[in-house]
Amino acid sequence: MGFLTVEGVSHRFPGVHGGPPTEALSRTDLSVEDNDFIAILGPSGCGKSTLLRIVAGLDSPSTGRVMLDGAPVTAPGPDRGMVFQSYTLFPWLTIEQNILFGARSTHAKAADLISRVGLKGFENHYPKMLSGGMQQRTALARALANDPKVLLLDEPFGALDHQTRALMQELLLGIWEAERKTVLFVTHDIDEAVFMGSRVVVMSARPGRIKLDREVPLAHPRHYSVKTTPAFMDLKARLTEEIRIEVRRAAGLAEVA
Repeated sequence: MGFLTVEGVSHRFPGVHGGPPTEALSRTDLSVEDNDFIAILGPSGCGKSTLLRIVAGLDSPSTGRVMLDGAPVTAPGPDRGMVFQSYTLFPWLTIEQNILFGARSTHAKAADLISRVGLKGFENHYPKMLSGGMQQRTALARALANDPKVLLLDEPFGALDHQTRALMQELLLGIWEAERKTVLFVTHDIDEAVFMGSRVVVMSARPGRIKLDREVPLAHPRHYSVKTTPAFMDLKARLTEEIRIEVRRAAGLAEVA
């Protein structure tokens, strides 16, 4: 059994106006080892975010269970830190106050995190005074403030420009390599998945299920130049084809040769 296990997990949303329920996630199994970095790909609406929310304890599975370090996940907890795509900061709190909010942490720990994510000197700024990338660095620091066992990231860099996104990718990889966290990382970007992940999981069109689970044959630490290597390009080509098939299925289009 892995450090984190998803066992037979499915999820149905109630029907609208008495209609039939919507099956967002089919029975799904996933075993994650300690310090794994799992990048999760799939078409829109395939249940990627639902799976992440269930692991976070924000939603309950319709069937199955999630186990973390031998204990069942039934609610949110400090052993899991989550970063969303939107900038979920409190606008009336400073950067330091946002990082410490709800955390079992100290000002010294916050200062260390602020330095590590490159925000030293911005401790007393408010979110509206920062760029999108700086706000996401704050959100990442806040997720790390409780020293969680698992980091859950739901397309955290999706709204960022290309250069800032590349910077955030390298920043997160550096933190993962140093802290040895276990990471589940949802993304739509195949390049990002291959560059970031130690494994890449591809989910099918709704109802989502895991259809492909591949190790990434690239050593750590990783430099951005790895994106031009044959191993990177070969895996990207395989994943691109798998995603194309599922995107067409999600859109109700027949497969073409």
